[in-house]
Amino acid sequence: MVASEQVNAARLDAVGNGAWTLAGALTFDTVAELWRRGLDDSSGAAAVTLDLAGVERTDSAGLALIVGWMCAARRRGMELRLRNIPAQMLAIAATTRLDALLQRG
Repeated sequence: MVASEQVNAARLDAVGNGAWTLAGALTFDTVAELWRRGLDDSSGAAAVTLDLAGVERTDSAGLALIVGWMCAARRRGMELRLRNIPAQMLAIAATTRLDALLQRG
């Protein structure tokens, strides 16, 4: 199933001034590479904005990725602000009571 590799792709792009966009599918198949890359190009920024408008679908791994990035940012003294959180991610977060954490940003 070669075609599924393209469908399942996720992309993280820096757009400048501490702003990032995340697009594609955030699943068990895609988040490991995103975690390795991280938001490292944002070092030195007090706040980072992550726009999730391009996320097509997500599972609990996608939620874990975002929460992990939030924790990593906090450890570095940064704030991670989320924009356009997909409804699917919010639904997963609600079952684990993490929805309020996501919506703070």
